[in-house]
Amino acid sequence: MNDVNSDPPLFYQRHVFCCVNERAEDHPRGCCKAKGAQELRNYMKDRAKELGIKRVRINNSGCLDRCELGPTMVIYPEGVWYSCTSEEEIDEVLRTHLIEGGRVERLQLRPGQLERGKLEG
Repeated sequence: MNDVNSDPPLFYQRHVFCCVNERAEDHPRGCCKAKGAQELRNYMKDRAKELGIKRVRINNSGCLDRCELGPTMVIYPEGVWYSCTSEEEIDEVLRTHLIEGGRVERLQLRPGQLERGKLEG
């Protein structure tokens, strides 16, 4: 068995997966694509390049199964989930999370959350 300590260094420090899944218009949970996810992902990718953010990969993803909270994204290796609905919110995540290493708490999604900004219960 190989020792994990012999793993090569990470190629990317972080991966951002942005849901761009599309469902039927009448689907009860909606979908991220219908909420502008593709355009926001494209903006995030372009803006990250403009800001000179290195060693971060911003990818499309299929369904992340939190459609009603979308557009959603998750940043690894931290496993922090966000819902961003505007370019200003994307800028805030880029600056605070990816550049400064902090968190944008007001945009974070929590386990059990059923609506944006509201926790279950």
